[in-house]
This record gives sequence, structure tokens and C-alpha cells, in this order.
Amino acid sequence: MLGATKALLRGETAADRGLAALRGATTWLNSPPLTADGLRGKVVLVDFCTYTCANWLRTLPSLRAWDAKYRQHGLVVIGAHTPEFAFEHDLDNVRRAITAMQVEYPIAVDNDYAIWNGFSNQYWPALYLIDAKSAVRFTHFGEGAYDESERAIQKVLGEAGASGFSRELVTVAAPGIEAAADWDNLRSPETYLGSEQGESFVRNAARLRLNEWTVGGDWTLGSKAVVLKQPNGRIAYRFHARDVNLVMGPTGRGASVRYRVRIDGQPASGGADVDAQGQGVVTEQRTYQLVRQAPPIEDRQFEIEFLAAGVEAFCFTFG
Repeated sequence: MLGATKALLRGETAADRGLAALRGATTWLNSPPLTADGLRGKVVLVDFCTYTCANWLRTLPSLRAWDAKYRQHGLVVIGAHTPEFAFEHDLDNVRRAITAMQVEYPIAVDNDYAIWNGFSNQYWPALYLIDAKSAVRFTHFGEGAYDESERAIQKVLGEAGASGFSRELVTVAAPGIEAAADWDNLRSPETYLGSEQGESFVRNAARLRLNEWTVGGDWTLGSKAVVLKQPNGRIAYRFHARDVNLVMGPTGRGASVRYRVRIDGQPASGGADVDAQGQGVVTEQRTYQLVRQAPPIEDRQFEIEFLAAGVEAFCFTFG
């Protein structure tokens, strides 16, 4: 409270405090370090992200499109990459992910949560639109509101004197894991597998109920993930959604582990990270899209079997 009171007496805004926290970035990608002084008088869109977050991944097509359309008219898009999992602190992982996702706007690597705390943020994803007078003019937390967000960008740019951009809203093509969720048929929540946040785990279940999960084989249950110690371990989940995604990776850098995915006992297909026989390979720590099924969407049994040891699984997400 004392700090906030002093900031008010100095005439600082929430945007001032947030942008000042950019100095706490541990490094920058796609740009030299950006500063509050250097951004003064500019229209800035700060987007909080972490590269495995499926909710953020589904907003990425719009972010790329806004950067491409409005950068020349004065919009500065900044991604604040604030990690959720320990491996998301690894700069090599972040750099690889940002490159693979074709993100070209500046990324502030926020490993110490300095920017997150500067904005008093609590969400992935989260948008903060700051006008040329250092006022936060628009916020949005979570997915959606793309048209509303873009109209706010246009309004604030126009007030800053920008012109010449089309008022027609962008349209995006979003394949794979970036495609919008099938909200009408989504009945399964994000589910963490580690003991710290894990829910709905059932031991030795002969039959799972909706949104319950279990493991088979030799696994170690850690605080953040389940870790496979012997080959041919399985994870099963009874779900109701179009898509099944799993945050996972090999336990050793440079290692790879083959897997097979089945739905109701049959090879799964349609996910970006499985072939026509439902097979794939874990090669890096990221979100894998394992299932994209066609209607009708019903309660189904998902199972992934790993053919070798040395894999850790963190979190299911659905779409």
C-alpha cells in the first residue's frame, strides 16, 4: 500500500509501473531491450504468455495478425513470457518455441515475474493496451474478444494520430493447436498431473468416469509431473472434447520417446503430433496435440502408451 501511495503522489499510472517493470526482463528475443522511456508516447500492447499454454496458443493467430497490420502505424506488441513450468525458464526452450511459432514481435523473457508483478497480473493469456499518454485503455483476460480487442487498438491508435489503416477487422486461419476450441462440445477441464495441483486421479481404475485419469506401469508422482521409470507405461483419461493436448517432454535433453495414442481402443488420428496410426515421438518439452476428432463429440477413453522410459507429463488441456 505504501508503494502504491507513493506512486500516486508521483503521478504514476498503472501503465507506468507495468512498463517500468520491463527493466526486470531477464533477456529479450526479437528485439533489443525496450524501456518505459523509449516507449513513452507510443501505443503498446502487452501480452502475457507462456509457450505451453493452450489458451494462449489459440490467441496467437490474432496477435501475429495485429502485429503485422498495425506495427507500421505505431503499435508496439510486446510478449511478456512468464513461465508456468520449470522447463519454460530455459531460454533455449523459449527461443525454439518462439521461432517455431513464427512470433516476430518483441518477447521479454520474464523469468523472475518482474513484469507480471509490475502489472499485478494473474492470468495467461492477458492483454493490456496502453495509450500514448501511458493509460491502460483496455484489458482482456483469457481467450476470445478478438473483435473488441482490435477495435480498441484502432481507437487508441487513431487518438495517437495514426491513420491509413483499414478499419476492416483481421481474419485469421488457425490450423492445428492454434485453432479455436470447440466450446459447445467442451466438457473436460485443464487437468494437472503433478501432486501439487493434480485432481481426479484414480488408482487401479477398471473403468474411469468422465474427467478421471489414471496411469499404468512404473510411474513416479512428482509435485509438477508424472515421470515414467520403465517402458510401456500408459496414461488414460476419460474426456469429452474435440481435442486432447498434453504438456510433456523427455526427461533428458536430446532424448526421444515413441508413443501410441488410442481412443476407445482404436488408433487416434487427426492430432498434429500423431500419424495415421496414432503414433508419434516426444522430442522436446512442449504441448503436443494428440487428438482432433470429428463429430459427434461424446465421452471417450483416451490412452497414450510410451514405448520407452524417460518421459514426464505435466498437464492435459482440451479444445
